[in-house]
Amino acid sequence: MTAQNPMKEKKTETVHTPIALYRKYRPKSFDDVLGQDHIVKVLEGAIKLQNISHAYLFAGSRGTGKTSIARIFAEKVGATGNDLYEIDAASNRGIDDVREIRESVQTLPFESKYKVYIIDEAHMLTKEAWNAFLKTLEEPPSYVIFILATTEIEKIPETVLSRCQTFQFKKPTLAVLKDVVLRITKEEERVLEPSSAELIALLGDGSFRDTEGILDKVLSFSAEKKISQEEVALITGSPRVGLVNNFVEALSQKNLATTLKTLEDAVAENISVPMFLKLVLQKMRSVLLLKYGGEALSAMVEKSVSEDDFKFLSELSNTKESGVTSQTLSRLLLAYDTSLRVFSPELAIELALIDIFQDK
Repeated sequence: MTAQNPMKEKKTETVHTPIALYRKYRPKSFDDVLGQDHIVKVLEGAIKLQNISHAYLFAGSRGTGKTSIARIFAEKVGATGNDLYEIDAASNRGIDDVREIRESVQTLPFESKYKVYIIDEAHMLTKEAWNAFLKTLEEPPSYVIFILATTEIEKIPETVLSRCQTFQFKKPTLAVLKDVVLRITKEEERVLEPSSAELIALLGDGSFRDTEGILDKVLSFSAEKKISQEEVALITGSPRVGLVNNFVEALSQKNLATTLKTLEDAVAENISVPMFLKLVLQKMRSVLLLKYGGEALSAMVEKSVSEDDFKFLSELSNTKESGVTSQTLSRLLLAYDTSLRVFSPELAIELALIDIFQDK
C-alpha cells in the first residue's frame, strides 16, 4: 500500500526546488479555506465538542479542496505526520490493498490520539475491496478516522454512504477564483490586468488546482513583472480579445454572416470552440449587466475588465435594438452545453445562431 506522508515529503524539498503554486498556496488552516464555509463550520464544531466521527466522505469535483481540508482536519484532531496516511485508491484499489489497511489499523498510533487515513479517489476501489473494507469502516478502533474523498459519489456503494458523514463540496465561484489569482499574483510580486485574472479564473472551470496551474504557467512565461493580456491569451491558448469582441459586436448588430465567419475564424485558429463560446457568454453577460444592473453591477463589470473592454461593452449596452438579449444569451447557453457533448461543437453554435436570427 502506497501511503504518502506530506510532512516527510516537505523535509525532502530544498530551497532550490520550485514549488507548484497549488502546493505553495494550499490552505494550511481552516481560516485559509475559501468557498466551503458550510463544511468548515461543521468540522470546527465537531472538533470543539470532541464529537469526532469515525468515517467521513468528502465529495465534489476536482480541485475544490477535499484533500486540503482532510489534511487540516487531521492536524486539528492531533494526528502528526507519522499517524497520517494518504492512500491513492486509483492505484491501490484491490482487496489485497484493503487487507493491508485492515491490518494497519490494528496497531496503535505512534505519537497521536488518532490515526487518520485519507483515501483519495475512493470510488476507484473494486467491489471486492469495498466488501472487505465494510466491517473495518463500520467498527474501526476508537483511535482511527477514515476520510474518503471522491469526485464521483454516485459510484460509492450505498452501504458505504450509510457508514459515513458525507460532505458535498461546492465549486468555487468565478469571483472567488479571480480573487485567488490576484492574491497569488501579488504575493509573487507580479502584475496581471483584472481581465487576465478573470480569464484565468474562467479557464480554471471551478477548480482551485486547475486555476492555480494555469496561473503557474502564465507566471513562468516571462521574467517581466507585468504580463500583458495578449500574452495571457497566447499562453493559455484562448482566443484573441478582438476575435471574441468581433463575434459579440456582430451579434449585437444582428449580422448572422459575420458571426458565422468569426466562429469559422476561431475554428481555423484551432481554438477550443466551447472555450470561445464561454468567453462570448461572459461578455454578453457583462453587456446585459451594464444595461440593466444599475450602478453597483456596472462598477463590478468595470473592475473586472480592461479599460478598452469596458468602453467596448458600454457602447454595446447602449445600442438600440441590440441582438444581445437575455433570450439570445439563454439560447447560446444551451448551445454551449450541447457543444461539450457533440462531435462538432461549432455545429451546435451555428444551429443556435441560425435559430436566433430566424426568430428576429
